[in-house]
Amino acid sequence: MVKFSKELEAQLIPEWKEAFVNYWQLKKHVKKIKLSRTNKQIASVEFTHDFGRSILDPIRFIALKVASTTKHFFTSSNNNTDEIIQVRSKSMDSDEEVLYQTELLQLFSEEDEVRLFFERLDEELNKVNQFYKTKESEFLERGEILNKQLQILLDLKQIVGDRQRRRKSNAGGLLHRSSASFSSTNSNSFSENPAELNDSSTEMSQTDEVIAALERNGVNFMNSASSRAMMTKKGKPKVAMRIDIPATTPARTISAVTSMLWEDLVNQPKKEGSGDFINRKKIQCAEKMIRSAFVELYRGLGLLKTYSSLNMVAFTKILKKFDKVSNQQASASYLKAVKRSHFISSDKVVRLMDEVESIFTKHFANNDRKKAMKFLRPQQQKNSHMVTFFVGLFTGSFVSLFSVYIILAHLSGIFSPSKEIAYMETVYPVFSVFALLSLHLFLYGCNLFMWKATRINYNFIFEFAPSTALKYRDAFLICTTFMTSVVGAMVIHLLLRAGGFSPSHVDTIPGILLLISIALLVCPFDIFYRPTRYCFLRIIRNIICSPLYKVLMVDFFMADQLTSQIPLLRHLESTACYFLAGSFKTHEYATCKNGKLYRQLAYVISFLPYYWRAMQCARRWFDEYDLNHLANMGKYVSAMVAAGARLTYATQSNHLWFSVVLVTSVVATIYQLYWDFVKDWGLLNPNSRNPWLRDDLILKNKSIYYLSIALNVVLRVAWIESIMRFRINSVETHLLDFFLASLEVIRRGHWNFYRLENEHLNNVGKFRAVKTVPLPFRDADSDG
Repeated sequence: MVKFSKELEAQLIPEWKEAFVNYWQLKKHVKKIKLSRTNKQIASVEFTHDFGRSILDPIRFIALKVASTTKHFFTSSNNNTDEIIQVRSKSMDSDEEVLYQTELLQLFSEEDEVRLFFERLDEELNKVNQFYKTKESEFLERGEILNKQLQILLDLKQIVGDRQRRRKSNAGGLLHRSSASFSSTNSNSFSENPAELNDSSTEMSQTDEVIAALERNGVNFMNSASSRAMMTKKGKPKVAMRIDIPATTPARTISAVTSMLWEDLVNQPKKEGSGDFINRKKIQCAEKMIRSAFVELYRGLGLLKTYSSLNMVAFTKILKKFDKVSNQQASASYLKAVKRSHFISSDKVVRLMDEVESIFTKHFANNDRKKAMKFLRPQQQKNSHMVTFFVGLFTGSFVSLFSVYIILAHLSGIFSPSKEIAYMETVYPVFSVFALLSLHLFLYGCNLFMWKATRINYNFIFEFAPSTALKYRDAFLICTTFMTSVVGAMVIHLLLRAGGFSPSHVDTIPGILLLISIALLVCPFDIFYRPTRYCFLRIIRNIICSPLYKVLMVDFFMADQLTSQIPLLRHLESTACYFLAGSFKTHEYATCKNGKLYRQLAYVISFLPYYWRAMQCARRWFDEYDLNHLANMGKYVSAMVAAGARLTYATQSNHLWFSVVLVTSVVATIYQLYWDFVKDWGLLNPNSRNPWLRDDLILKNKSIYYLSIALNVVLRVAWIESIMRFRINSVETHLLDFFLASLEVIRRGHWNFYRLENEHLNNVGKFRAVKTVPLPFRDADSDG
């Protein structure tokens, strides 16, 4: 049977952990009571036997124990439990706050441990009650705002629908048919449109009623004395309300920047209260935003309901433990007070959940409750033992095939510098791409495992859907499947080369493997983790198009991974050149490296990850006006300068460029280390209760953090090898480069854990367990 403390640890909301009952501290108080009573019983027995001991002492001790138990039983059965403890509630003048305080009567009045226990229990009850009230009021207020937003949305949809119907009635037959076709294709988005009105006067009066309803909700139409004045020359309705559609796509970003620049350059900002034009596109975006806000509100209400039930069980369990230790029935009276408290007696959360369900089902799911529940209560993905089985199977296959590859490579002498230079120059880059990618996947699986073990809510931080989010077993399965396929291809490649096949045919195997991998990545069929693959492609698109897309946590987290995979991108460059230039037919590996364009592209590829990341920082500064993002952008600019200096030094080895490389690399490294430890990990706080760390640590062993700091410093200065040049021949050069690239990937996997730990602790500190979705409608007078 699992202990309740472990159940509570597994089920509580990580971001609200500090607001839960401190069950573990209360257990310590109960143990102190038990220890105190045991010591008193032993002392009393020793006092009665000052003149020696007897063989009948055990029997006497048992008799005294039975007698005391019987006495307590009759006392508790004859007297009212309210005489043992009495829980009083005091109303505070401010904020209608109610505090609970326990008075000890009769048996417990002289026991300090019992008094301390109930004092701590009162503190926990008041803490839980106050937190529940705060969150409940937040969610109720959010619900009222969402109801107003939804009503405005429905009214605006009705106005737009009326305008479209008037245009249809005035148009000819051909126009009428085309409009009907357009309306039928968009019927799902406008399910709330009213039925067709027969005469125009009724239609106009109904529109006026809608406008009046909107004005009561705070939406003022321009010159709304009549329905005609509501329209502009082009027939579009115009309201004195701003529709805030986030600039999440390139088109919206360009539009927002252009509008801002026009206002700044021409010095002609929009007149106060000028309002926005309403069209179908804006209403669709507003509908999506309001739908997402309802989903997050429902999720928050569900978390608050869980919070209430878990705390109730915790109070019940700890009071039962106290009754068992004290041999009294004191829990009944205290539990009555707990059940009367606000977090148990209030039913506002349950009623609001029911209301959200009905609203969502009606307005966003076409009265299909099953469809609504897929949004409101997404099903968690179940663990499959088959995944674990295949992870073990492919791991064993990889180890076996890799052993075979090592033996074949030794027998064929492909790593001999005098025998097979072409292999390292042509085939090695392709397989290095797969090896580095597989290592990164493996480390990501380790990250997922550690985040789950330490209760870091990575799905919430990355905004992943719980039903399709990748788990650590899935990451290990992808990694082992990938590496088994790659090593199998390497073995087949060596066997065919040893069999005397033409190198121009054999060397197409890595290219075929690369094409298969790309085809599998973009495969439209629902196989091999399609939601994860498409999510990855969407994130890569957002990174490449920076700063046009709004930057989310997962976007800049992935961009940081790319900054550690520059060697992989360089290998992709040489692989693409090798196959596109047809070098695999002639087997002339020097064709690409001697080209000027190839050398210039090396600079571009080395700069791109840092450039993307810098553009993301610029976009975040544009959205949030936080100067920290500009400082972060400076870090990536310094990394770009250092990378360019090292590339130039590789071709122009002189004292000038040596000095430039040394200075730029030292500055970039110090910049990066400071940002790693202080900003990304939140460490090196001299005033912390954990010396030079931070106040809150998820890992219990502090020495792990100090070792991680030292390891990050060592791996950050691996660039020293590029200026020291510990190389003897071409084969060792490639192997050393691959080893250093692997160390950087390992450093990044190690960095990932602490980066998300710090982000999680920031959410915990702010009790942020639900995403705040921006709402579309606000008064135009509030600009500014």
